[in-house]
Amino acid sequence: MNSSLSHNAGHEHSHDEEGNKMFGFIVFLLSESVIFLSFFAGYIVYKTTTPNWLPVGVEGLEVKDPAINTVVLVASSFVIYFAELALKRENLRLFRIFLSATMAMGSYFLVGQAIEWSHLEFGFTSGVYGGMFYLLTGFHGLHVFTGILLQFIILVRSLIPGNYDTGHFGVNATSLFWHFVDVIWIILFILIYIWQ
Repeated sequence: MNSSLSHNAGHEHSHDEEGNKMFGFIVFLLSESVIFLSFFAGYIVYKTTTPNWLPVGVEGLEVKDPAINTVVLVASSFVIYFAELALKRENLRLFRIFLSATMAMGSYFLVGQAIEWSHLEFGFTSGVYGGMFYLLTGFHGLHVFTGILLQFIILVRSLIPGNYDTGHFGVNATSLFWHFVDVIWIILFILIYIWQ
């Protein structure tokens, strides 16, 4: 009976550990949300109070290509969700395919952003607008790059036999991070590209 109790206690401990990890990760995402919300608030305040908001010679941003990038990034949230489902069904081949597709879509977004930056008529030092634009899009781009890196790590880990037999915390946390990055971009796209 004692061994049964100790076995159950060990099982509950491992379950709590998994829950604690996810709780900690959610707290991390909430702290990231506060940073982004501060940037959003700063952008709104500056946009509504700064005379001559746009730099001299700049009439606004091109929306078409960033809109395509947005569709690709948002669609990648569905793809990584399918990767999670494939892993739950123990279909590693499909998991790797969906995860690789998510990484490719995230990379497409980053390349698209780099191309956009290279064609802009203003820089980081082009007034408050230039500073805020590059700060917001650059900080978000750094998060996209981090998400791709995390996906690459879990993809490599899927090649280790039996690695995901005991739990999927790393995959679930990475997927949650990716959804977070996508939601943040939707807000950014509305603020920067739609509300011009």
